[in-house]
Amino acid sequence: MSKLTRLGGVLAAAFAVALCLAAIARAQDRDTQEISSYRLTDAGLAKFVDVTGKLADLPGACDDDDDEDDDSGTKSIDAMVAKLNAVPGAQSAIQSAGMTAREYVVFAFALTQAGLGAWAAGQPDGKMPAGLSQGNVDYYKKHEAELKQLKGLGECEDDSVEDPDDE
Repeated sequence: MSKLTRLGGVLAAAFAVALCLAAIARAQDRDTQEISSYRLTDAGLAKFVDVTGKLADLPGACDDDDDEDDDSGTKSIDAMVAKLNAVPGAQSAIQSAGMTAREYVVFAFALTQAGLGAWAAGQPDGKMPAGLSQGNVDYYKKHEAELKQLKGLGECEDDSVEDPDDE
């Protein structure tokens, strides 16, 4: 095989990788924009809390099946929605609260993003990171005490770790 043929193959592979990375970046940009433009509301929070409680009660909802091909721990909104919809009973639990799986996932990310923004802004000389919704950060601050009471709602119990209070 000539050097020119090998170089052509390397360039073709590099071009294919660049196209894939560009597609991933565009998807992440769309996800980031969707999350940043989502507005947290009292009605949305009520639905989110309702869905979270219902999902925690579903058999299999707490099964941790790590994706072998995804070691980064990050996924697109579409991938997370698909995984959520794959849990038996999840779609009906979400719909019964008046949400879609996508709205549930986006709400969770927007709430997390707002919490991180509120925390960052509250640090000495802290500033809210660029691109975050000031309205969502304000919403989070306004409801911070209520949101702290929700901590643990929908979390899965880890039976492999012993609780020292059980002794």
